[in-house]
Amino acid sequence: MTGVEGYMYPNEMELQWSILIVLYPFITGLVAGAFILASLERVFLVEAVKPIYRLALLTALAFLIDAPLPLQLHLGHPERSPEMYLTPHPTSAMAMFGYVYLWYLMVVLVFEIWLDYRKDIVIFAQTTKGLKGLIYKFLTMGSYNISPRALAIDNKIGWIITLIGIPSAFFLHGYVGFIFGSIKANPWWSSPLMPVVFIFSAMVSGIAAVMLIYMATCKLRKVAIDVRCVDTIAMYMFYIFIIDFALEMLDLIHRIYESDESFRSLNFMVHTQLYIPHIVIQICLGTVTPLVILFILQVSGKKFAEKVRLRLCTISGALAMIGIFAMRWNVVIGGQLFSKSFLGFTTYKVALVTKEGLIVAVALALLPFLFLWILIKFLPPWEESHHTPAAGD
Repeated sequence: MTGVEGYMYPNEMELQWSILIVLYPFITGLVAGAFILASLERVFLVEAVKPIYRLALLTALAFLIDAPLPLQLHLGHPERSPEMYLTPHPTSAMAMFGYVYLWYLMVVLVFEIWLDYRKDIVIFAQTTKGLKGLIYKFLTMGSYNISPRALAIDNKIGWIITLIGIPSAFFLHGYVGFIFGSIKANPWWSSPLMPVVFIFSAMVSGIAAVMLIYMATCKLRKVAIDVRCVDTIAMYMFYIFIIDFALEMLDLIHRIYESDESFRSLNFMVHTQLYIPHIVIQICLGTVTPLVILFILQVSGKKFAEKVRLRLCTISGALAMIGIFAMRWNVVIGGQLFSKSFLGFTTYKVALVTKEGLIVAVALALLPFLFLWILIKFLPPWEESHHTPAAGD
């Protein structure tokens, strides 16, 4: 056997899934997490997070618009992607994403945002001139009724849509973990806990993203940050992070206990090629460190000054997002670094200027912030815009 040690099949030398496929589940996770955070105010009546409710919805929409773009660039012929709607394949998990995406985008997220902003849209349509005014008039969909009874109906329907959207958000991102977990030929991916881990890690990253965006927009607008809101967001992130970490450790313990024929190869890979991204970045820097910071914040109460608490929340949120991205990297890239014979290993180097290179990946990661900026220009999410009086009120 020593003569074939390190052997890899020719088709295993080049990775089929690149950094774009790492970016795809990371972005969809931000969508799911942001929507779950918004649902805390609408469905679970957590009043403290009200200042970020609309911002969370717009953040989810901005990232959802961007979500399929990494897949489109990865495809050899992206113009063929509409065929998933024309030739349905219900047995294909990848094809079903098209239906889940369309349902979540058009029925859940866009409809809920429209219902929540309908009063503001009508007021803007009546008071705004030019092209922007025409866009607002189009967004009214011909309905200018903003009476208390009409707004109460909007609120009720919006509550129902949010309730439907919660399992939809789980399904949107859980299916990504399902795809990896169902590939039995790859022991790094094949785990029944994979979809659940993906869902909870998505919630952590989405909550952290909205928290960071909220604090950044407050700084840019030169308004005070609602510390109570940030503290509450950090509390929920801490609780969900604990569950996520416990599930990942449970999966790890199960693999160690099972110790099948692939364990030696996976163990070697974790201690060599994946040591930095998995042990150092994902676990130590991106999981344990933010958990310790969040734990200190929870047990300290109000002992720290507000500025210190906000800085600690910023650090923990940023580290959590780094850790979740590292987790996606380790799953997608790590699962392709070893051979099917468990005897050989390969490496992956990110190209700089290619269709699936680093520049393209960074551009796709920043693109949602452009979408969010455009959405905010048309639909301000700030709390003071909630009670804009209509003319004649």
